[in-house]
Amino acid sequence: VSTRRLNRILEIDPDNMMITVEPGVIANDLNEHLKPYGLFYAGYPMSMETCYIGGNVAENAGGGKAVKYGVTSRYVLGLEVVLPNGTIVEMGGKLIKDVTGYNLVQLMVGSEGTLGIVTKVILKLLPRPKYQADLLCLFRSSEEAVAAVPKILTESGVMPASLEFMDRTGFLAACQYLNESLPCQDCGAMLLISVDGFEKEQVEKDYDKIGTYCQNAGASEIYVADNRADSERLWKIRRSVPEAFSLASKLQSGEDVVVPPTMIPMVAETFRQIAVKYGVAIPCYGHAGDGNLHARITPPADWDEEKWLRILPDILQELYAVVKSVGGRISGEHGIGHKRKDYMQCVLSPEYLELLRTIKKAFDPNNIMNPGKIFDC
Repeated sequence: VSTRRLNRILEIDPDNMMITVEPGVIANDLNEHLKPYGLFYAGYPMSMETCYIGGNVAENAGGGKAVKYGVTSRYVLGLEVVLPNGTIVEMGGKLIKDVTGYNLVQLMVGSEGTLGIVTKVILKLLPRPKYQADLLCLFRSSEEAVAAVPKILTESGVMPASLEFMDRTGFLAACQYLNESLPCQDCGAMLLISVDGFEKEQVEKDYDKIGTYCQNAGASEIYVADNRADSERLWKIRRSVPEAFSLASKLQSGEDVVVPPTMIPMVAETFRQIAVKYGVAIPCYGHAGDGNLHARITPPADWDEEKWLRILPDILQELYAVVKSVGGRISGEHGIGHKRKDYMQCVLSPEYLELLRTIKKAFDPNNIMNPGKIFDC
């Protein structure tokens, strides 16, 4: 089933700061339509130029601004859903509060199309910040960079709009992919940090304060982008990391773990040790501010597919064991799908998994909605 042609913006309600759309609307197009109203949709996925609102809802998509603005679920107020038996149900509405029965809206968000088909979405909007600045902070090592994150969040007194991490491998791969060059000869990792607001002076104070914290944490260089062209140049590099890795090798496993933000330094270091143990590369990047770490497990060039498929499960078991040990989960925003369904038991109890299966069977007893996703049932 494709909802691509369900691509209308049905209503913009600036007084209530809400918008009603069909699932085939592209996230970036939505925000372009909202500019004249001084509003924006803050559920900002990194792929916002190509991703659909329906996909955002299905995955509960996050992205670069989740540290300040949260993920998709924070903005979904209402849904129209076609259930497996053909019934059309309205869930929620243009309401900020609603505890009338179970919260089925939030149950549907992130359900990966396994419970029903979303045909209409009511989203909450926010006033669009007038000013933004970005800082690219270079560190000598990944350990220094990720260790700076908790201090920025808890001690600086500033809540950044974005706080992204890239190790040297990811950054250089993206630069090569884009034919881009930035001075990073002695850089082992970097943080890309955004601050936004409604007063230019306050934004300047905020990025100056964060820059000072990064310097004290060991940043060797800090570059400031305070105009749209320079900001887009930096963000294009960050957004291109996944594509750059995808071109490098067909044998890869892209991971999407999420842990308490203060545990990222330990997790990143343990991933490095696991990479050394198995003789693979595990470059890391992602949303350091909200604990969502993307890791690309990549074997050496001389491994064939048979060897890769034999060893990969052992690597994943060790990675996921580390994630579980710090209270994390195996997916922060990319979802379970086919890829991770056999590993949910690594981090979830049998009782919890059975509860999820019970919900699936209650909605979809014949298993016709995205069969094979999340569960085999």
